[in-house]
Order: sequence, then C-alpha cells, then structure tokens
Amino acid sequence: MPFSDSDCPPDWGRAIQRVSQGDEAVARGMVEALYPQLIRIVRRHLPRATDEEDLMQDIFMKIFAKLDHFRGEQPFPHWAARVAVNTCIDKLRQQRARPEFRLADLSVEEAHFLEQSLAATPPADGPGRDGREIIDKLLATLNPVEQVALRLLDLEEKTIKEIVALTGWTPSKIKVAAMRGRRKLTESLHRLEGHSS
Repeated sequence: MPFSDSDCPPDWGRAIQRVSQGDEAVARGMVEALYPQLIRIVRRHLPRATDEEDLMQDIFMKIFAKLDHFRGEQPFPHWAARVAVNTCIDKLRQQRARPEFRLADLSVEEAHFLEQSLAATPPADGPGRDGREIIDKLLATLNPVEQVALRLLDLEEKTIKEIVALTGWTPSKIKVAAMRGRRKLTESLHRLEGHSS
C-alpha cells in the first residue's frame, strides 16, 4: 500500500496507477497525504466569500480528473500544488470585480493601524490581525496574478525559482506581475494618505 508506512514517502507513481484502476482506499490515502500542503495554499490564496472546504473539494476533483496529465517531470506533490494555486487563481478571476480600497471601509482599529503605519510609527506590537486584514484588503484590489505573485514573493518570501515551480509561470511574468502590483498598492496608499491628512 503506497500510504501505509508514515516513515517512507508515498510511492506516488504506484498510487496514481492504483487510483486510475479505481482503488478508492488509495485515493483516500492520497487525499490525506496531500491535504495539509494544499490547505495551506488555499488559506493563503482564498478568494473572498469562498468556503475553503468547497475549494479543496474542487482542487481534489481537478487532481483526480487530470491524473493522466501527470508526466512525472516534477514530484507529484508539486504538481498537485500547482493545480491548487491555479484553482485559486481561477476563483479569483471569477470574482472579476475588484473592490476599490477606501479608508471608510476599514474598522476603527484597522484605520488606526494604517494611520500609524503611514505616519511611520507602526504599533509596537507589530501588524497583528488588523495589519493582516489591511494587507488582505489591499491585495484584493489587484488582479489575481498580481495578488498571487505578491503573496508568494513578499508575504511567503518564496524565490522566483520556487514560484516558477509552484505556478508554472515564467520568471518575467512573476517579476512584471509583482512590479505592477506593487505600483498599484503604492498608488492606493498615496490616495489613502491624501484622505487621512
């Protein structure tokens, strides 16, 4: 059984073959083995108003539907992660309308945090929950590729090479998306500075 010994990595080739032959026990084992890695991706890139378990179900449906597309050029978990990232991007694209970020949309705590940050005196206890929510709201104004590129580069501190492996994008696409996203975020922050003064 490809997933029976937790000390050994799964034999993905054998597992894929068994799942293709209809082995449901191996399919469940595959889900259990991949779930922790893929749920982290979903939580980092979860589109607004999307249930993470529904998105996980979509991802696993795509993985199983596309098993015959796996060519073994990369480890199977990397291929599955790429499916997860691309599914998140597809969901972001479906939302189409990206909200404009306005100071009035923030909670009192978030507005206070942002005003302190813009004044170059961030709270002593760091960004915390309010800071993370502001970042998420700002990123939501970008297109899906820009959002993912900035999350992976700046928040997760992944290298260009790691992002290429995860997304299948070219290095130039990643760099251009990040540059455009940063420029748009800078413009949003300048508009907010104007409203807060």
